[in-house]
Amino acid sequence: EWDRWLLMGLIGTAVGMLGFLIHQLIDSLVKLKWDLVENYLQVSKSWSMGANVVICLSTGQDGNIHMTWLCTLGFGLAMVVLSSGSALFFCPAGSPSGLPEIIGYLNGTSIQHLFNIKTFLGTFVSCVLAVASGLFCGPEGPMIHLGALLGCGLSQLQSDTLGIHLPIFTRFRNSADKRSFITAGAGAGIASVFRAPIGGLLFTLEEVSSFWDIRLAWQTFFCCLMATFTTDLLSSSLYGFVYRGHFGFFEAEKRIIFWNLLDMNVLAFVPTILLGTLGGLLGALFVSLNIKINKLRMQFFNSIPKLSLRKTSKLLETVLILVISCFPLVANLGSGRNFLALDVGCILSFSCSSEWGSAAALLFENGKQGITYLFKRGTHEEFGYTSLCTALAFYFILSCWTAGSAVASGLVIPMLYTGALYGRISGLILVSIFGVQTNEYGAWIDPGLFAAIGAASFFSGVSRLTISLTVIMVSMLS
Repeated sequence: EWDRWLLMGLIGTAVGMLGFLIHQLIDSLVKLKWDLVENYLQVSKSWSMGANVVICLSTGQDGNIHMTWLCTLGFGLAMVVLSSGSALFFCPAGSPSGLPEIIGYLNGTSIQHLFNIKTFLGTFVSCVLAVASGLFCGPEGPMIHLGALLGCGLSQLQSDTLGIHLPIFTRFRNSADKRSFITAGAGAGIASVFRAPIGGLLFTLEEVSSFWDIRLAWQTFFCCLMATFTTDLLSSSLYGFVYRGHFGFFEAEKRIIFWNLLDMNVLAFVPTILLGTLGGLLGALFVSLNIKINKLRMQFFNSIPKLSLRKTSKLLETVLILVISCFPLVANLGSGRNFLALDVGCILSFSCSSEWGSAAALLFENGKQGITYLFKRGTHEEFGYTSLCTALAFYFILSCWTAGSAVASGLVIPMLYTGALYGRISGLILVSIFGVQTNEYGAWIDPGLFAAIGAASFFSGVSRLTISLTVIMVSMLS
């Protein structure tokens, strides 16, 4: 069995390198977008981060404000058009996520071109550009698909498209072994995204595969472990493809959101149960609304007889979603409020004095970074009700609409972000009732803590995951 373990290690390493590459490209593209805006407008001061941030302009430059919105929208549209075009016109098995197809394949359904090299390239390009453009989505679903593709390709070592048929590992060229390596690759994709090898293993057991044994469990865990280690090792010293030094030094503050355990009071279980119930209700609403949107989407596109026009219409839909995602900027310009004129410290600390400024920062911040800010403890009054409720309404509706559109995108980041928003609102309600508690018995009244609980509740309500979700959340928070 040494060759099987060797292949599992190679697949995990390859998936870890791919996950690192995707995150680096997304950060680099977002930084490039804001650098181009800054250079074009020659603003008085600006700040670019590895996320979708707001350009800081000096007051009184109304023309620059309008041009900033146009330039930001233009760069985002260019990425969305390329992303949607890659999924529609280049990828033979173009799919918004790929996860349902992987689950279907592992449960006996034959799908053409699912593991084609063009599918790999199209999904990769579409995922990177969709997340970097500013759409309310994440790379998790496509990463599972890409991990499964690497598991299939490295285990079979043959490609009809490229005309490659290597004479090694030929004993694995059968349906059973092929599915095992695809399962391990899918789990490694989740492990690489969340740095949670056990979570990746449990995800494949709970959600992906229907055929399981103890041998496959150990080999999948080894594959997930290699993926997590590879991504962490490469990310330890590289950011935006720039070497930062200290190769192999894993900084805990970049990984752990809650540094120490929090003493809990039995009273904390009351809002926790309520948040769990709310997460189930909102999750059911999200799924129901998404099903209706996709049915209307299918009816509309199927009514277009010409294939080229149908694909073009799908591409235009993604463009429309991005334009609506930039609505806070338009509303700001129309109302005279300068959403763009945010102080640099406000962007870095997310402590904007204006409610509308906080809402804009939440909506234009990269989802992963925004979740970290929402989870932050000791920030009882950093966000107000108006900013959180505004961001919640936008994120809930637009992420539901984005899911199923013609770009390779994932739902995990939107689910965590949406849950964190209403969880933090619940925490603010408790702070309004009981006040900011400084003693150890009231330390559990913290909006950041309830943001984490809300994120888990909505994630579970939408995905119906329990055990693997708990492990993933624990891996993220401690």
